[in-house]
Amino acid sequence: MRWTSMSAIYFLFWSFSFFLVLPFRLRSSNADDPYVAGQAESAPPHFSFGRTIGWAALLAAVLFGLFYANYVNRWILPDMIDLFTPPPGNSSG
Repeated sequence: MRWTSMSAIYFLFWSFSFFLVLPFRLRSSNADDPYVAGQAESAPPHFSFGRTIGWAALLAAVLFGLFYANYVNRWILPDMIDLFTPPPGNSSG
């Protein structure tokens, strides 16, 4: 696999992971935290964009590692995932 394909697939895993980890570690604002004008009461008072990027990168690295291990070892092939053809010997009539 070429490095350009690897980086494109990693980017896809990263973008999926970013939206997956986005809602974690969010807390609603407390009564002690001052509200900014126009802020919803349920909005988080402190959002760490850098930590979210870091967690997404870590999760994407794990997912890409599993993908690449499957690519090298050929555990699951596209022929094994055929949802439209019934298995042989299985008659539905």
